[in-house]
Amino acid sequence: MKAIAKKKSSSNSSTGKKTKYVYFFGKGKAEGNAAMKSLLGGKGANLAEMCRLGITVLSGVTISTEACTAFTQDGREAVFKRIEAEVLAGVRFVEADMGKQFGNNSAPLLLSVRSGARASMPGMWTRTWTPKTCKNWCSASRP
Repeated sequence: MKAIAKKKSSSNSSTGKKTKYVYFFGKGKAEGNAAMKSLLGGKGANLAEMCRLGITVLSGVTISTEACTAFTQDGREAVFKRIEAEVLAGVRFVEADMGKQFGNNSAPLLLSVRSGARASMPGMWTRTWTPKTCKNWCSASRP
């Protein structure tokens, strides 16, 4: 079995800039647009564009397709370390806009996690709930 050389993808080698992996949208502003489909996937690019056009879109974040590429090249732990701060900042952005808090049982922020890709991949995504998450959410959502 051949060892695969892992390419580092945490910075753009031609410019020296740190790679951005998480893009926010909401409050009528977006860090992305429809032309960024290759980077944000179809759903991410279109949500950003709708937000930019003034269409009411709930706030959210898109993790770029570059994060998937880095995951494939560098592995899970390396990518999680690389994107963790950006993902947490994204959750804080959504929390502030929605007036809810992720993990708060009295006013829970519910997130929809969707797969996205540069090209459509029907049937690729399966939703999973851990019993603890479901139990906590179900308890908090009862009147």
